[in-house]
Amino acid sequence: MDKLATPPIPVEGQLWGHPKGLYVLFLTEMWERFSFYGMRALLVFYLTKHFLFGDHAALGLYGAYVALGYATPVIGGLIADRYLGQRVSVTLGAILMCLGHFGMAFEGSGAEVVAQADGTTTVLRDGFGLQTFYLSLGLLIVGIGFLKPNIATIVSRLYPDEDPRRASAYTLFQMGIMLGAALSAAVCGYLGETYGWSFGFGAAGIGMLVGLLVFLGGGKHLYGVAEPPAAYKSKVAGPLTTGHIVFLGAIAAVVLFWLLVQQTAVVGYLLAAFSAVVVIYILVLSFFYCSPIERDRMLVLLAFQLAMTFFATLFEQAGGSLNLFADRNVDRALWGFEVRASQLQSVMPATIVLLAPFFAWLWPALARVGRDPRSPVKYGLTMVFMGLGFGLLAWATSAFTVQGQISVAWLVAAYVLFGVADLLIVSVSYSTVTSLSLPRIVGMMMGTSMLAISAANFLAAKVATMVALPDKKAAVSAIPVEETLSAYHQLFFGLAVAAALCAMLLFLTTPLLSRRMHGVH
Repeated sequence: MDKLATPPIPVEGQLWGHPKGLYVLFLTEMWERFSFYGMRALLVFYLTKHFLFGDHAALGLYGAYVALGYATPVIGGLIADRYLGQRVSVTLGAILMCLGHFGMAFEGSGAEVVAQADGTTTVLRDGFGLQTFYLSLGLLIVGIGFLKPNIATIVSRLYPDEDPRRASAYTLFQMGIMLGAALSAAVCGYLGETYGWSFGFGAAGIGMLVGLLVFLGGGKHLYGVAEPPAAYKSKVAGPLTTGHIVFLGAIAAVVLFWLLVQQTAVVGYLLAAFSAVVVIYILVLSFFYCSPIERDRMLVLLAFQLAMTFFATLFEQAGGSLNLFADRNVDRALWGFEVRASQLQSVMPATIVLLAPFFAWLWPALARVGRDPRSPVKYGLTMVFMGLGFGLLAWATSAFTVQGQISVAWLVAAYVLFGVADLLIVSVSYSTVTSLSLPRIVGMMMGTSMLAISAANFLAAKVATMVALPDKKAAVSAIPVEETLSAYHQLFFGLAVAAALCAMLLFLTTPLLSRRMHGVH
């Protein structure tokens, strides 16, 4: 769909200096992220404790799900632009996600370890419950693909191109995302680990349902900026319209992802192949169809997206290895209460919510006095904070353990550092895409950013399996904490060193990268 001119929004459609539609989108996305991060906080525990998957299988499935959840928005955005429009796409995505979350709330019977006559053991799982779980993941993956990219597009369409309020609108929108993430882990994590998995996943489903109702009820405040294109109602075959075909395709996609999440290795191969094709395309475009300045900028952008992939691989340890570490090797007693391991997932988004206003003030203030760091430096600082976080955990697991555990304060401190790192990279990642990319492929390069995060989530799960328990040990209740502590120490130390080396590389190449950016800061 061609870019729509933003219609003038009347005075009665404004609230606190912004269109009322912004607050509708803020609440919708807050509840969508509440549902996503609430389910994410519980997923690995659900797999290892309810279905008794070994760490390798659980982390592999977790990585495949999150990777696909970041990959499908690339396609969902294209479908909305050409066929559905943003309003219909967001509604469809929210409905699919509600079904997925409520499907997750059907947990079935817990798995059992059964001793065999030859002395071996077998894990018996509820087949119907397991397939319902896989189907629910398929619904969530497709739902995210339709909702995630298009709700952000609606935000931009509420404002004319040169409207100075657009930047602050995205800041508010991002705050909604982080607020939903912070609340979800605290609420869904507590309910799931205390009262039962169905309560945690059910709470995520209720959150998504509230978001859907807010979006439907507040649709009038969007003033028609997200309506379907003409192709939506065009006849394709008999009474079937383009919209009908897309809806049928969405059902087929759910079935496809239902099957695909059960083949995690295939997901990895598909991501690798698609990523290779994209990188080759960008290189060919840069060297054969660009001016020298355009080529230099595109190559720098490719380097930045590689750095983003590395950052996200470290950052997304939160839902995998760090989640299991919190459960097994962290003394979670805090002021007389025991914090659930999944609840600790709320620390990073809470840090971002609290510190975002400071960073929003900091960069313009530095720019006014000519001290705003260049983009490569900001990427390097991001790696510094990631290295400090993992270095802190490596130190704690080496020198401050009691009976194979560390105090929860160490993990909280590391999560705060990771939150600062995220704020640093968010401040630069999107702006470098729009300023360094060829104007005619900005949308595609935004899509490759999502692809980089998708690949990073899959890689993060692979990294986490380096400290995975063997399946036989993971299926029993007595976790060997001394053994896992040593493995986690080695992992955290290795990640800290890797982050430090990446930071050094970025700092050392800053002069070269800056020259190749040709005036872009």
